[in-house]
Amino acid sequence: MGIDYGDIRIGVAVSDPMGMIARGLETIRWNGKDLDWALNRIADLVRQEQVLGMVIGIPRRTDGKIGESEIKARRFAELVAEKTGLEPVLRDERYTTVIASRVMRETGRKSKQRNQIIDQIAAEIILQEYLESRRQAEL
Repeated sequence: MGIDYGDIRIGVAVSDPMGMIARGLETIRWNGKDLDWALNRIADLVRQEQVLGMVIGIPRRTDGKIGESEIKARRFAELVAEKTGLEPVLRDERYTTVIASRVMRETGRKSKQRNQIIDQIAAEIILQEYLESRRQAEL
C-alpha cells in the first residue's frame, strides 16, 4: 500500500499481488482534526486489500531541512504503524503531487476531476517508485 498524507486528503494506492503495478484505490477526506477516523479507514483498507507492506510519502523541503509537513507525516506514519501493525517504509515524495497534476492535465482531466483524485495518483507514484526500486535492488 502506498499513502500520500495530507492535512485534508490522504491518497491511498495498492499494488497487484505480484508487486508490479500500483493503482489508486481511494482518497480519504478528513477535516484535519479527527485523525482517528482516517486511521480507522486505513486499517479497514489494509484488512480488505490484505496489505502486507506499506510505504508512506514524506514531504521533504527542497533545501533538505525538516519542515512542519514532514513532522506531521512522520507522526502519521507512527500512528499508522500502531493502528495496523505494519511498519511503513518512509519515502521522499517531494514532487509527486506536481507529477500527478501534470499527468492529469496531459490526459485531459478537468480541474474538478483532478482535485478528486490527485492524492490517489500521488500515492500511486510513491508506491510505483518504491516497487521499482525494490526490483532494481533485487537485480
